Amino acid sequence: MTIVLIAVTAYLAAALLLLRAVARKEAAPSRAWLLPALAGVLLHGGYHLGVAWRTPGGPDMHFFSALSLVSLGMAAMTTLVGARGRMAALGVIAFPLAAALLATYHAHGHAASATLDWRLQLHAWLALLAYATLAIAALLAVMLWLQERALRRREFHAWLRVLPPLTELELLLFRTIAVGFALLTLTLLTGVLFVEDFLSQHLVHKTVLSLLSWLVFGGLLLGRWRYGWRGIRAVHWTLTAMALLLLSFFGSKFVLELVLRQP
Repeated sequence: MTIVLIAVTAYLAAALLLLRAVARKEAAPSRAWLLPALAGVLLHGGYHLGVAWRTPGGPDMHFFSALSLVSLGMAAMTTLVGARGRMAALGVIAFPLAAALLATYHAHGHAASATLDWRLQLHAWLALLAYATLAIAALLAVMLWLQERALRRREFHAWLRVLPPLTELELLLFRTIAVGFALLTLTLLTGVLFVEDFLSQHLVHKTVLSLLSWLVFGGLLLGRWRYGWRGIRAVHWTLTAMALLLLSFFGSKFVLELVLRQP
């Protein structure tokens, strides 16, 4: 419990420091948020390692654990990107989200998954990393939409100061989507190669929705390269693909584990 409380406190402290920078209209927030953010990420990861060490069977990949792991990936990437540029503002959303999902996972309790060989574990970790990366892309898409909307209306809010220029934010969005798309491609390939008997494992709907999401993300990247797609169109495609991806994994896990009570 102690490690969870400290991690949650560290995450919230980092988010509050970033919020203070927005309130003070600082164009470049100081790095005071970085230390508590790093502490939160390390403690969050340490908690999951501790659970894996104490729990028999395979690593906990159930609904709340998977959500917590994805939020850990989001927080880690936000910390890394924010330390190198002006995207620390992502932490205002990513850090409280990680704190909430870690606390929820701890409160819900731990459950060991079936023992998985290294190939299936590779598939699972690639999937979680892809979801985390593309979730960051979805946050960037929302920020891009808000920035474009404010600029069109000539509403120069304080929070605009902590964001990079519109073109830089858009470039970061597409780079993040490209990385997430590559990870999602590897996830689907390892699933085809390593997962057996899709029907008995309730994987058909997951696969179909994941493929649809992959096609939408791929179509967006193709449209960007071939036709120069950008702006609101990119936002809509990104959020649609992310919604499909969330339904494919977390939607199905929610129904199977929390509604139908299947392991």
